[in-house]
Amino acid sequence: MHWEQKVQYATLSDVGMRRKNNQDSFTVQLCSDKEAWLQRGHVFIVADGMGGHAVGELASKIAIDTTPLTFFKSRAGSIPAAIIEAIKEANRVINERGTQNPDFTRMGTTIVALILSPEGAYLAHVGDSRCYRVRGDQIELLTYDHSLEWEMRRAGRLQPGDVFLPEARHVITRSLGPEPVVDVEVDGPFEVYANDRFVLCSDGLTGHLNDAEIGMIVGSLPPGEATRLLVNLANLRGGSDNVTVVIANAGDAPAGMPAPPPPPPRMAPEGESSVGPFWMMFFWLSFLVLLIGAVMLVTRHYVAGTAFSSVGIVGVIVLIKHWYETRGDAPASLEPEVLNASSHASASAKITKVFLSRLAKLDNELRELATVENWKVDWKLHEKSITAARQALDVGQPTKATSELGKALDVLSVGLHQHRKKLKFAQMNAQNGNGDSTGK
Repeated sequence: MHWEQKVQYATLSDVGMRRKNNQDSFTVQLCSDKEAWLQRGHVFIVADGMGGHAVGELASKIAIDTTPLTFFKSRAGSIPAAIIEAIKEANRVINERGTQNPDFTRMGTTIVALILSPEGAYLAHVGDSRCYRVRGDQIELLTYDHSLEWEMRRAGRLQPGDVFLPEARHVITRSLGPEPVVDVEVDGPFEVYANDRFVLCSDGLTGHLNDAEIGMIVGSLPPGEATRLLVNLANLRGGSDNVTVVIANAGDAPAGMPAPPPPPPRMAPEGESSVGPFWMMFFWLSFLVLLIGAVMLVTRHYVAGTAFSSVGIVGVIVLIKHWYETRGDAPASLEPEVLNASSHASASAKITKVFLSRLAKLDNELRELATVENWKVDWKLHEKSITAARQALDVGQPTKATSELGKALDVLSVGLHQHRKKLKFAQMNAQNGNGDSTGK
């Protein structure tokens, strides 16, 4: 990576729909000058606290305060050594606080840290908070969850798609705080190209969105819009946990920077055929040649008929071979259990009609609910975005359509949160014997 690649970033953390407190924490620390950046690089961190309300909040806050402070002060020669030292120091501080107060016993937090340095991108993590990279039409998961589910799969005791105890997904096998010593996993350096986008998130996001959906949103929208749509979708699909998203977008490269490598062959997204227009034409031509050969054989033109039939059969065989090699091992499911099952998994980040249809369906459902429950919604702004989304779809602009549908959902999400706040206020007044339930 180059210093001249100015990083654009956006952050958003939300309590979710079912929790009373937000136990997630995050920090972004960009170097103010080139000299500092050459030594350590830009730092992005997300931590997801555990152990109950204030305890989890305290643990994650200690992690995001202690880690960058120790990292930048470290005298370790390499970035990996410095970040390991920093995270271990955060673990020590959290563990020490936990042993001093019975109420803080075994408090802990996950952590994932991204360092964008001259050597490339380094990752350090403990727990199940994740880091993804979106490059072109591909999203790649760069971290490996330290959870019972993933450890069972690593040991070959669980395969993608298996039915397993739901508790396995949420049991963390490694975290900061509960034990005096922690094993920090570090990966990198990964090469950083112009417009590479990195996503750090807590499991409140990945519990409701799969890799492909995250890739479609982050790969097509500016960081600010992307964070809002990701958090809104997580909440609108249940919001079972706090959700935190940090997006870092590496800017344009200076002249002479190497071009990114060609993307690997990708699996066709749901609803998208892996047989393109050229191969469809090739199929019909082969079929026509085969048909001509069959007619010639029936009319006893054996030499010409055999030749045409042979060419047609070879063409069909070539097409079948192409289809088999490009179809992937299985259809690209939009279920999180499948997409997030393997270490360093990758998925297509190309926007699909299925994804856009799901956004539109969600908007329709929310619009009906808002009307029935009389939410306070800026309907003019909502209709403006929906109209723009329809127009974008009509002219084949999926990125524009995603942006406008995201804006429409954001308008409805604001109305939903205001409605929930009003209901909560009315409930509190009722419990206190106060008749005023206006929420004003």
